[in-house]
Amino acid sequence: MLKLIMRFLALLTVLVSVALSPAREAVALSERLNGAAIQARVEGQKRPDAPQLAPYVPTGHDVVERMLSLASVTKNDFVVDLGCGDGRIPIWAAKKYGARGLGVDIDPVRISEAKANAKKDGVEHLVEFRLQDALKTDVSNATVVTTFLLSASNLRLRPILTRQLKPGARVVTNTFSMGDWQAAKTDTFEDATGRTRTVYLYVADGKVRQ
Repeated sequence: MLKLIMRFLALLTVLVSVALSPAREAVALSERLNGAAIQARVEGQKRPDAPQLAPYVPTGHDVVERMLSLASVTKNDFVVDLGCGDGRIPIWAAKKYGARGLGVDIDPVRISEAKANAKKDGVEHLVEFRLQDALKTDVSNATVVTTFLLSASNLRLRPILTRQLKPGARVVTNTFSMGDWQAAKTDTFEDATGRTRTVYLYVADGKVRQ
């Protein structure tokens, strides 16, 4: 009798599992579709004419400080970060120096993070973040421009920056230079990860450099 009951229970378990399988599959399918829809919305926000100028690698906070220090940032500056990621450069410029800032990036996830970070640090009134192509960003009002982009990308930006920036405006690049544009200053140091890093300072002089 006990064996018969055990067999019945085993059969009942199998039947219940079979009955639940379509529901489980439906839930899994729904989750996949929702994920795909979210990804599609995210991708849909990216401008089709906005190339990726560099992979996303967050700049260490110690490097951020060295970049801003090299540019002698003050509360009178307007700092534009091209490829801003999570917004740490404009946010720190605002938080420490009281500078106004703008960050642009083609990744909506990074822009959302940057806005959240600005709110958390209480500098929303000083900084703005836009989902925008760095190559099509108006930097004519910037007094400081910062980048952590690949060398080839910096060279694409160089004629834009030197055409738009007013004489005396500063450009600070992390790791990658602006080619044969002579840097006014460089700062080579060991960062918090133990890697040797160089940041470059350029000063606009009214000459357009192709």
